Amino acid sequence: MILTRGARRAALYFGFMLMGIAGLWPAGARAQTDEIQVYTGGIAPIGVFNLTWHNNYTPSGQKTPAFPGGLVPNHTYNGVTEWAYGVTDWFEQGLYLPLYSVASNRGGTLNGWKLRELFAVPHADERVFVYAVNFEFSFNSKHWDPKSHSGEIRPIIGWHLDQWDIFVNPILDTSFDGFNNLDFAPSVRVAYNFSKTWAVAAEHYADFGPIKQFLPGRDQSHQIFAVMDYSGEPFDVEAGVGFGLTSGSDHLVLKLMFARDLN
Repeated sequence: MILTRGARRAALYFGFMLMGIAGLWPAGARAQTDEIQVYTGGIAPIGVFNLTWHNNYTPSGQKTPAFPGGLVPNHTYNGVTEWAYGVTDWFEQGLYLPLYSVASNRGGTLNGWKLRELFAVPHADERVFVYAVNFEFSFNSKHWDPKSHSGEIRPIIGWHLDQWDIFVNPILDTSFDGFNNLDFAPSVRVAYNFSKTWAVAAEHYADFGPIKQFLPGRDQSHQIFAVMDYSGEPFDVEAGVGFGLTSGSDHLVLKLMFARDLN
């Protein structure tokens, strides 16, 4: 797909508009998360295993859990290794295991595991317009999520516009308790690529609550991350600092990811 210069400029402005609108919403408390990442539709090559190690730590956050018996975000570290395999040029199978935390109120814990299936337009990293969808099925410990089983539907829409990337993930989370209880938790990424190796990005992560009735603004969750990306040897690195937009959110969150193809 080839876009005119005017269409590319409109898409770029659209991405910045989404970031700006999302950033104006107030924020609220949210549960722990193992993965802070906007998906771009890229998948592992056919027959290749990829390992991504996700890490996030909250130096300053909520001091009460999101639900009784849950983990306290403040001074808590979460991590998970994500194993992915390129099955075809449009399908990647993933496994998150183990999912673990060192929580300020519980010490070291194991939190469960999850399966992931990503379906994407072939060679997404080489296309101007990208579309994909990701499904996740989680098996949770009680202190991680009050529901033993949960899932995620993550549509992926994006553009590679010369040195700019714009991606939107309008995520729906579910505890398999009905359509009206789907939770709307979108994320957005706008990145500038200095080269094939280095990039910087702004990312927004939100949780509006159930689609049947969004939560009041004070109870919603919104965070803005400043991110740096490195793609090269010996592994890819993504590092970011996230800031809550009101006193109701985690004030400061750090994320660090390492990724490498294993064969």
